[in-house]
Amino acid sequence: MANTKSAKKKIRVINRKTEVNRRRKSEYRTYIKRLEKAIEANDVEKAKELLRIVEKKLYKAANKGTIHKKAASRKVSRLAKKVNNIA
Repeated sequence: MANTKSAKKKIRVINRKTEVNRRRKSEYRTYIKRLEKAIEANDVEKAKELLRIVEKKLYKAANKGTIHKKAASRKVSRLAKKVNNIA
Protein backbone atom coordinates (compact mmCIF):
# COMPACT_ATOMS: atom_id res chain seq x y z
CA MET A 1 0.00 0.00 0.00
CA ALA A 2 1.21 3.49 -0.83
CA ASN A 3 2.50 5.59 2.05
CA THR A 4 3.30 9.00 0.59
CA LYS A 5 0.85 11.56 -0.73
CA SER A 6 2.44 11.49 -4.19
CA ALA A 7 2.28 7.70 -4.37
CA LYS A 8 -1.43 7.76 -3.49
CA LYS A 9 -2.04 10.35 -6.18
CA LYS A 10 -0.10 8.27 -8.71
CA ILE A 11 -2.37 5.30 -7.95
CA ARG A 12 -5.45 7.46 -8.64
CA VAL A 13 -3.94 8.72 -11.91
CA ILE A 14 -3.06 5.19 -13.02
CA ASN A 15 -6.58 3.99 -12.26
CA ARG A 16 -8.09 6.81 -14.36
CA LYS A 17 -5.74 6.09 -17.28
CA THR A 18 -6.44 2.36 -17.04
CA GLU A 19 -10.18 3.01 -17.28
CA VAL A 20 -9.74 5.27 -20.32
CA ASN A 21 -7.51 2.69 -22.03
CA ARG A 22 -10.01 -0.06 -21.23
CA ARG A 23 -12.85 1.94 -22.82
CA ARG A 24 -10.79 2.80 -25.88
CA LYS A 25 -9.71 -0.83 -26.37
CA SER A 26 -13.27 -2.09 -25.92
CA GLU A 27 -14.52 0.40 -28.50
CA TYR A 28 -12.13 -0.60 -31.27
CA ARG A 29 -12.63 -4.30 -30.49
CA THR A 30 -16.39 -3.83 -30.92
CA TYR A 31 -15.87 -2.22 -34.32
CA ILE A 32 -13.47 -5.00 -35.34
CA LYS A 33 -16.14 -7.58 -34.49
CA ARG A 34 -18.70 -5.67 -36.56
CA LEU A 35 -16.24 -5.53 -39.45
CA GLU A 36 -15.57 -9.27 -39.28
CA LYS A 37 -19.32 -9.96 -39.30
CA ALA A 38 -19.67 -7.78 -42.42
CA ILE A 39 -16.80 -9.68 -44.04
CA GLU A 40 -18.45 -13.03 -43.24
CA ALA A 41 -21.70 -11.75 -44.76
CA ASN A 42 -19.79 -10.58 -47.89
CA ASP A 43 -21.17 -7.04 -47.43
CA VAL A 44 -18.43 -5.11 -49.27
CA GLU A 45 -19.85 -1.59 -48.81
CA LYS A 46 -20.41 -1.98 -45.08
CA ALA A 47 -17.01 -3.63 -44.67
CA LYS A 48 -15.24 -0.74 -46.40
CA GLU A 49 -17.11 1.79 -44.30
CA LEU A 50 -16.31 -0.07 -41.08
CA LEU A 51 -12.66 -0.47 -42.12
CA ARG A 52 -12.30 3.31 -42.26
CA ILE A 53 -13.80 3.62 -38.77
CA VAL A 54 -11.65 0.81 -37.34
CA GLU A 55 -8.53 2.30 -38.88
CA LYS A 56 -9.26 5.66 -37.29
CA LYS A 57 -9.97 4.10 -33.88
CA LEU A 58 -6.83 1.94 -33.95
CA TYR A 59 -4.50 4.76 -34.97
CA LYS A 60 -6.03 7.05 -32.34
CA ALA A 61 -5.46 4.37 -29.69
CA ALA A 62 -1.87 3.99 -30.91
CA ASN A 63 -1.26 7.74 -30.77
CA LYS A 64 -2.65 7.90 -27.24
CA GLY A 65 -0.41 5.02 -26.16
CA THR A 66 -3.14 2.45 -25.54
CA ILE A 67 -1.56 0.03 -28.00
CA HIS A 68 1.73 0.02 -29.87
CA LYS A 69 1.83 1.81 -33.24
CA LYS A 70 3.10 -1.25 -35.07
CA ALA A 71 0.39 -3.41 -33.50
CA ALA A 72 -2.22 -0.96 -34.79
CA SER A 73 -0.67 -0.99 -38.25
CA ARG A 74 -0.57 -4.78 -38.28
CA LYS A 75 -4.24 -5.04 -37.29
CA VAL A 76 -5.31 -2.51 -39.94
CA SER A 77 -3.23 -4.27 -42.58
CA ARG A 78 -4.73 -7.68 -41.84
CA LEU A 79 -8.28 -6.33 -41.79
CA ALA A 80 -7.72 -4.43 -45.06
CA LYS A 81 -6.42 -7.62 -46.64
CA LYS A 82 -9.60 -9.46 -45.59
CA VAL A 83 -11.81 -6.68 -46.98
CA ASN A 84 -9.91 -6.65 -50.27
CA ASN A 85 -10.30 -10.40 -50.60
CA ILE A 86 -14.10 -10.19 -50.52
CA ALA A 87 -14.22 -7.19 -52.88
